[in-house]
Amino acid sequence: MPARLELADILRRHGPVYRQLHADSLSREQHRVMRAIEQCRTAALGGHLEQCDACGHQRISYNSCRNRHCPKCQSLARAQWLEDRQTDLLPVPYFHVVFTVPESIARIAFQNKRVVYEILFQATAETLQTISADPRHLGATVGFIAILHTWGQNLVHHPHLHCVVPGGGLSPDGKRWLACRPGFFLPVRVLSRLFRRLFLGRLQQAFDAGELRFFSSLADLAESGRFVRCLAEARSPDWVVYAKEPFGGPQQVLDYLGRYTHRVAISNNRLLEFTDEHVTFRWKDYRQPGTPRVMRLPVHEFIRRFLLHVLPRGFQRIRHYGLLSNCLRKARLAECRRLLEAKPAYEVQAMPRTDYRDRYEKLTGQSLHTCPACSRGHMLFVARLLPGACPRAPPTRTA
Repeated sequence: MPARLELADILRRHGPVYRQLHADSLSREQHRVMRAIEQCRTAALGGHLEQCDACGHQRISYNSCRNRHCPKCQSLARAQWLEDRQTDLLPVPYFHVVFTVPESIARIAFQNKRVVYEILFQATAETLQTISADPRHLGATVGFIAILHTWGQNLVHHPHLHCVVPGGGLSPDGKRWLACRPGFFLPVRVLSRLFRRLFLGRLQQAFDAGELRFFSSLADLAESGRFVRCLAEARSPDWVVYAKEPFGGPQQVLDYLGRYTHRVAISNNRLLEFTDEHVTFRWKDYRQPGTPRVMRLPVHEFIRRFLLHVLPRGFQRIRHYGLLSNCLRKARLAECRRLLEAKPAYEVQAMPRTDYRDRYEKLTGQSLHTCPACSRGHMLFVARLLPGACPRAPPTRTA
C-alpha cells in the first residue's frame, strides 16, 4: 500500500526553489510555516527511540512541529480543545451563523491581515450581541464561539467567521433564561445590515488612523477619495450572513466544532497526486453540492495559495464572547444551568498530563503504548534523539 501523500512532501521537494524565487514577497511568518511543516516529524526536530519489552521491535518517534498551519499537528490539539469545551455545553439548541465579506473587502484584508481580521471579529461580535440584546428580537445576553477561516475549498482567499451560538441567553437582570423561537435564532437580514455598517465604519477608522497599507493593484486606495469610493461601492450589495439549521444535540455540536476549530487550509487526505509540475487535490463546489470535484494546479501556484492563509504571528483565530468569554464563562454557565435546571452535558474528570501517550489514548482511543508489531508488549523509552541526530543501529538480539 503506497504511503499517503502529505503537504510536507510537496514542500520538501518544491519549497527551497519556491523560497528562492519568491524571496522578496514571502513574509517571515510564511518562511517559518514552510520550514516547520518540512521538518515536522523528521530527524531535524529530534525525538526518541522506543523498544517493545516483548519482541524487541524498535520505533523512532520524531517530534512534531506543533505549528497551527501543519495538517499533521492538529489531531491531538483538536481533541484536547474539545475535551476542555465539553462542560461548556448547555441543553439548548445551538445555531451555526457565518459572517463573510465581499470580494472588494477581501482584497483589502489580504494586504492588511492583522488589522482587517481583527475588524471582522469585532464587527461580528458586536452585531450578534447588539441584535441579541434588542427586545424586538431576543432581548438577552448570549455567548458564542467565533472561528476564523480564510480559505475556500479551492484555496482562494475567502475570509469568513463561523460562529456557534446557543439558542438563547440570560435576561438583562440575569434572573431568567430567554430561549429563541424554535428553529429560528435571529433575522439574517438585520444581522447583515448591522454587520456591514459596523465593519465599514471600523475599516474607515483604521484608514484614518493610518493602520492600512496598500500595494500593487490596490495602491490607488492609499488616496483618501479613492478609498471612500471603494467603501461606498461595498455598501451597495447585501453582505452575506448565513444561519444554518440548529444542531441535533450536544454531541453534534462537538462533532461540528471538531471539524472546524483546528482545520487548516488543506488537509492531507484531500491530496491526490503531485509531480514536478502539478498538484492534484479534491475539493467541494458548494454551488453543486454532492458533486465531487478535482483540481489540478501548477505546483508553485498550489504553494502560493496555501501560503495565502498563513495568519499573522500570534493572531488568535478561535475566540469566545459574551457568556462564553474566559473571564465570565464558569460563573455565567453555572447560572444558566441553574435556570435551565440542568446538569453539565458531560462530566469531565481531571486528566493527568504527565505522559502525552496517555492523553493521546484517552482523547483519540488509539494506543501508543502497545507494540504495533506483536500487539502484546509495551513500547518503552530507550533513548532521546537530539535534533539532527541519526538514531543508533538497533542492538543485535540473541536467542
